[in-house]
Amino acid sequence: METNQLILALSKGRIFEDTVPLLAEAGITVTENPETSRKLILPTNDPNVRVIIVRATDVPTYVQHGAADFGVAGKDVLLEHGGEGLYQPIDLEIAKCRMSVAVKAGFDYANAVHPGARLRVATKFIETARQHFASKGVHVDLIKLYGSMELAPLVGLSDAIVDVVSTGSTLRANNLVEVEEIMEISSRLVVNQAALKLKRERLQPILEAFARAANRS
Repeated sequence: METNQLILALSKGRIFEDTVPLLAEAGITVTENPETSRKLILPTNDPNVRVIIVRATDVPTYVQHGAADFGVAGKDVLLEHGGEGLYQPIDLEIAKCRMSVAVKAGFDYANAVHPGARLRVATKFIETARQHFASKGVHVDLIKLYGSMELAPLVGLSDAIVDVVSTGSTLRANNLVEVEEIMEISSRLVVNQAALKLKRERLQPILEAFARAANRS
């Protein structure tokens, strides 16, 4: 990457939409909409700043390996990734939701979760689920899924799911009940550690603008 170029990694959806006002604080406008553009590298009004659109789970990887200088990723994604090679200066307080345990309505979760118990849990957040249930002394058989998590308890694949919940409407529509909140989730700014040194002069004003906007939210 050219030393005067800055590459920001974002995912489509809420994170992109919630990051746009933060970029505006730094005087940066993304000139194409990822929902309508087929491009994966989007220009901005600053010829030296570009945005790449990647899967949410891939943002930390692009930043860690220097394919992007900085990015925005949810706490849920960063916990699974481990955060190696990433500087995480700011909790942006955007794209808020929660990581929760949910079960099929009528399942006696309170009775099923006790030290020594065994539970089948479907999730894409394997590390988070493992740590959560280990802290309770519960043995878990973890089943990794990448989508349609709500289906797992309905067809007997799992007893419970661990997933990100925003409004809970999808759970309710599928006859599932949120039984335990594991943690609150928001999105963080992540910066490649080498870029922070080599491109500090260009990065710093943007980081400061993000911090100002986050403090006002």
